[in-house]
Amino acid sequence: MLFLAYYLGGTSKERETAGSLATLGMTNQKGKDEAQKAMFLGPFFPNIDQTCSTPHKITLRLQSPPMRNVHLARQIFATKSIDKLIHESERPESALKKTLGPVSLTALGIGAVIGSGIFTVIGTAIGGNPSKLADWKGSPIIDLILHHGAVAGRPGAGPALAISLVLVAIVCGLTGLCYAELASMIPIAGSAYTYTYATLGELIAWIIGWDLILEYAFSNMSVSVGFAAHIVDLLDWLGIHLNPKWLSPAYLPLGLQDLSGKVDIFPPGWHFGFDIPAFIIVLLLTVVLVRGIRESARTNNIMVLIKLAAILIFIFFGLSFIHPDNYHPFSPNGFSGVLAGGSIIFFTYIGFDSVSTASEECKNPRRDVPIGIIATLVVCTILYIGVAAVLTGMVPWRSIAGDGAPVVDALKRVSLTPGGHRLHWVRLFVLLGAIVGMISSILVFQLGQARVWFAMSRDKLLPDVFSRVHPKFRTPAFATWVAGILVAIPSGLFDVGTFAEMSNIGTLFAFVLVSIGVIVLRAKDPTRHRGFRVPFGPVIPILSTFFCVLLMAGLPAITWVRFFLWLVIGLVVYYFYSRKRSEFYKG
Repeated sequence: MLFLAYYLGGTSKERETAGSLATLGMTNQKGKDEAQKAMFLGPFFPNIDQTCSTPHKITLRLQSPPMRNVHLARQIFATKSIDKLIHESERPESALKKTLGPVSLTALGIGAVIGSGIFTVIGTAIGGNPSKLADWKGSPIIDLILHHGAVAGRPGAGPALAISLVLVAIVCGLTGLCYAELASMIPIAGSAYTYTYATLGELIAWIIGWDLILEYAFSNMSVSVGFAAHIVDLLDWLGIHLNPKWLSPAYLPLGLQDLSGKVDIFPPGWHFGFDIPAFIIVLLLTVVLVRGIRESARTNNIMVLIKLAAILIFIFFGLSFIHPDNYHPFSPNGFSGVLAGGSIIFFTYIGFDSVSTASEECKNPRRDVPIGIIATLVVCTILYIGVAAVLTGMVPWRSIAGDGAPVVDALKRVSLTPGGHRLHWVRLFVLLGAIVGMISSILVFQLGQARVWFAMSRDKLLPDVFSRVHPKFRTPAFATWVAGILVAIPSGLFDVGTFAEMSNIGTLFAFVLVSIGVIVLRAKDPTRHRGFRVPFGPVIPILSTFFCVLLMAGLPAITWVRFFLWLVIGLVVYYFYSRKRSEFYKG
């Protein structure tokens, strides 16, 4: 047994002799009471001896709480000063160029949101992921809870995806307001990671940073493969047919069919090949990002305009080919399908998170970031609902299930029907807009991923090399290159469409922590200036947290298992490496 002795009123050295045996005489009952109080509270209140009016001596034998555990507990809940965060970001050796305004920020957000989701993921959100057998792994959590058993795959929303998008818009609006308040207070690179470090402590900040790395990486892998699929569609329109083994991933769990869906090109499993378009596009955009945010923002603005024009043209011409019968049944899988559809499409809304990620590079972040976030949500929600309504009206919703390019393929089908010949050129323009959308989405997600690594490295939770800034371009070049390579190689090898669900749960988890962070910071630092304040007190953050958890319940159980496994790996890395480099580490 260890022995703990405190000499009340003694020197600091005497008070640090915890664990040694002390023989001290007790003089009176008051001394005994005060000594016991000091002994139990001493490890947590080092100055507790000052409460004693006179020194008293006691003799006690006691098991001392390990000081390492005390230090660890203090470290994982330690928060960074907001003023210190802002000061560190302004150091010349790690400061980023401030070149962005509200228009560029809004374009940046739209570039991320209106990308993979509206051209690819919208198909699986509408059609679902049906299965012949009921399996708990593929069943949404909410179905396992309500139905007390597994269901046959993830249900699709059908034409009711419009309702799903309204639900998602409400959730994003609530969460967007929370993001706006924190971004206006903490205009630092890192987004949700930085916000949680300033509000919820180092451990939660590490978890959300680790989560964001997963989220950004797998989102971009999925988008890169979708980009390659649209390149194949473009070559088909031009009548060019290349060897498919260099235009598709090496691993295809469901095989590969031609555009008609009737001829098998590759059987399920591995084949000799590499998705060259997916690999090349990631590396090219990595070069753009290394050269600087100004060039990236200008490039993105042009791509966003092309993409918006393509979407509006699809909606305008598609209205003439809507068949009302396709809207029946409107909600084939009920609320479960609506919730699952919203859960799948939700990850594309991380675009407004990328807006706050780039807040350190804004000219006036307290004004521009809230404007960029809210404007992004309004524009993107309207466009999503328009595309979903037209798409499900043009073709039967079941035909969209499993389609990697549902928008352009729907135009192809309708163009072959009587009177649909004029859609041949519309298909080309929408196809080009979809490809541009993929490019802009990859651009913004890669920017966000590198900035999260940059912020975590600046806090010493990752190696210092990730926070090195290029001497000429003033960008985190090393972090950007590493992020690009880690996304580019798997994009050429694997079909990562199934990892979209991993991005979804990561996104929603980040939103939950940001919403809680607003409540915590209101209590901890109520007097700090806020360029934007969430109205109605804690009501909106609480509603945001509730709806995000509800959407998480619409994801399959296997997604939760994979997510928790990733978090466990992150905790191991934190315990054995990152926490020992932290400024709060006491040894």
